[in-house]
Amino acid sequence: MTHLTNGTWVLIADGEKALFLQNVTDGEDPYLDVFREEEQENPPNREQAANRRGRFNDGPSVHRSAVDDTDWHQLSKERFAAELAEILYKKAHQGAFEKLVIVAPPKTLGELRNEMHQEVSTKVIGEVPKTLTNHPVDEIEKIVAAELAAA
Repeated sequence: MTHLTNGTWVLIADGEKALFLQNVTDGEDPYLDVFREEEQENPPNREQAANRRGRFNDGPSVHRSAVDDTDWHQLSKERFAAELAEILYKKAHQGAFEKLVIVAPPKTLGELRNEMHQEVSTKVIGEVPKTLTNHPVDEIEKIVAAELAAA
């Protein structure tokens, strides 16, 4: 059973928005204080794609094949995970936090895990595979505390 001890950081993220919070009380009645917010401009893919999908000839025949366009929206989300991992690495290196809980949708959680430096990974005490970026902080406190207590 894991608790949000005083000073534990909680990262609430999805592919476009992140909240950095810190527990300023004990684990029994956590009070999360938002101290940083990151947001990425990430319009839908249709607004980022410049061209029609490509086509190429399959050799001497008249047959042509379509080529998938780059999913700029997804690429942008992956870059955002890398940016968050970099922020966490710098802060861990500075000794800004000892414990970290990450709350993100499963896909974002996986991208963060892939990008995270070992120095940050060793400080992760819990992961909650949920999207909570648009929830009020008091709800986030309850959900995170319940998830960690159940783990």
